[in-house]
Amino acid sequence: MSSYTSRVQLRWVDLDAQGHVNNAVVADYLQEARVEWLLAGPNAHLLGDSTMVVGHQVEYLGPINFSLEPVRVDLSMGAVGASRFLLAYSVIQDDREVARGRSTLCLFDYRANRVRRMTGAERSWFAAQSEPLEPLPTLGSWQVGEQAHEYEFTVRWSDLDSYGHVNNVRVFDYIAEARVHLNPDPDGPHRMAVAAADGMLWMVARQDVDYLGQILLRPEPYVVRTAIGRLGRTSATTVAEVVDPTDGRVLVRTRTVVVSGDAQGRPVPLPPLMLKAAELWPAVSR
Repeated sequence: MSSYTSRVQLRWVDLDAQGHVNNAVVADYLQEARVEWLLAGPNAHLLGDSTMVVGHQVEYLGPINFSLEPVRVDLSMGAVGASRFLLAYSVIQDDREVARGRSTLCLFDYRANRVRRMTGAERSWFAAQSEPLEPLPTLGSWQVGEQAHEYEFTVRWSDLDSYGHVNNVRVFDYIAEARVHLNPDPDGPHRMAVAAADGMLWMVARQDVDYLGQILLRPEPYVVRTAIGRLGRTSATTVAEVVDPTDGRVLVRTRTVVVSGDAQGRPVPLPPLMLKAAELWPAVSR
């Protein structure tokens, strides 16, 4: 198996309120490995102004605990097209696979604002590393309908990357903030956010993100619209989209599987608040 191995140092601030590395930070680890891999090869020039993330799929297999030892990220090259390529990742801590993922990227000319084709040399380097990759299971065809929970957010200066738009990893943060603010009872507390105080945890098992447009720094807020798709006994699929309210454009679409757990991380039945949220904000099957 052809792969590239990166070792990513953990930071204390990577931990969330539940005491382990936040799911959004895992996407950051994948990005660090991807950047290191590109910088190590002849296509390093693509990082300057020529790559764009089209989509992510991330499976969370176990908690990542804080350690002074770096996590290992094994990266493999998948299918290569005229302008796109697919990457696979496996995140390892203490000889245990804790996450796996896929990323689709394309070459993009930011000056001309359009996708561009690879040169022969660029494609040859990618193709030389290409191998068949087993696809991750799909999460179903869900989309946000007319009834949805809405959460406003503004972009921070620190959310931007070297291309001058919001970094793809930051979208995981926006979706998480909207999710923890779900509140089926407008007169009650934000129960999603304070579930840990009740001895319950929300564990993200899978997250898929499709990037449809660029999110820019500006004083006007964007909106995350969230709906609830499939419900299981202990898990739920939430569907969200980032919308520019000035023109109604959908810039990002996501699907997230969350599992309700007890203080020890064991799955428990979904609480009534999630069932009520599903009644108020039902996702639409496509």
